[in-house]
Amino acid sequence: MVSQETIKRLIAEIGEDPEREGLVKTPERVAEAYAYLTKGYREDPNEVIDGALFSEDNKEMVLLRDVDFYSLCEHHLLPFFGKCHIAYIPGNKIIGLSKLARLVEVYARRLQVQERLTAQIANTLNDVLKPQGVGVVMEAEHLCMQMRGIEKQNSVAVTSTMLGVFKDNAETRSEFLDLIHRNYSKTW
Repeated sequence: MVSQETIKRLIAEIGEDPEREGLVKTPERVAEAYAYLTKGYREDPNEVIDGALFSEDNKEMVLLRDVDFYSLCEHHLLPFFGKCHIAYIPGNKIIGLSKLARLVEVYARRLQVQERLTAQIANTLNDVLKPQGVGVVMEAEHLCMQMRGIEKQNSVAVTSTMLGVFKDNAETRSEFLDLIHRNYSKTW
């Protein structure tokens, strides 16, 4: 974990007075924030999933879309955030839907690049569920691109990992991509 003393030194290195009234408690707050933002290092994805696998004969696509996520870019320690869409076609097991969102959270709460984050979610589901296939698409805004460097405020990075039938079958992949981009009314 980041120590308060490290944050205090950082504040001084920036050119501020860490003893100034508005900054006195900042080292404590920042240390707590980084502990929360990186809690994924202290969580085991397999333990998050454990107990939520169920035998089921369903062979149709299961999709959870628009899962909000927040992560930190490992290159600049600035946030990137967006939506994650996860689908799988079961083999003999299904997983509790909330566990899909928890899996996103475990991996997102680490220093990341979006490409690895997408693959980690897909590969873990593939290993645990042994499904016919898994598809994960992530759409994110990166503050390292928006508030520094190139400064492109409206850019969105999209990454995908397709495994099994999502990779091998164009029809399955197209159905998944169509479902995640379809507008649904929440008034049902």
